[in-house]
Amino acid sequence: MWFYFFTVMAAGAMLPIQAGINAGLARPSHPLWAAAASFGIGTLVLLVTAFFMRITVPNWQQLASLPIWTWSGGFLGAFYVTVMVVFAPKLGAATLLALVVTGQMLGSTLLDHYGFLGFNQQSITPLRALGVALLFIGVLLIKKF
Repeated sequence: MWFYFFTVMAAGAMLPIQAGINAGLARPSHPLWAAAASFGIGTLVLLVTAFFMRITVPNWQQLASLPIWTWSGGFLGAFYVTVMVVFAPKLGAATLLALVVTGQMLGSTLLDHYGFLGFNQQSITPLRALGVALLFIGVLLIKKF
């Protein structure tokens, strides 16, 4: 379990690094080009990794049978990366990621509450709501000080 915790924390620690790198990539051109370059390089890395790991190509009939909403992840990822590119230089790393975490907690609490997207239903309790509110207060403190 500790391996999972530290791996996920390491991935989280890379988000502000990625935002700064992609913002730097946008300086000579446009944020959309920076986001596209980030996705292009990421796609290439994933394809090469899958090739060397000998992971088989998905069955197209199974993919075609998936609900249409399952394909929206790429759109959401593109939106996220583009927003990071645009706002990283304006907000700074700490405020940017504090807002990201607050948004993630708000969104995940709602997903859990309604059991959307296959998540187990877990109602919003007053303490869960307080946790999200405290995250937002944390954003305000990080931004102010």
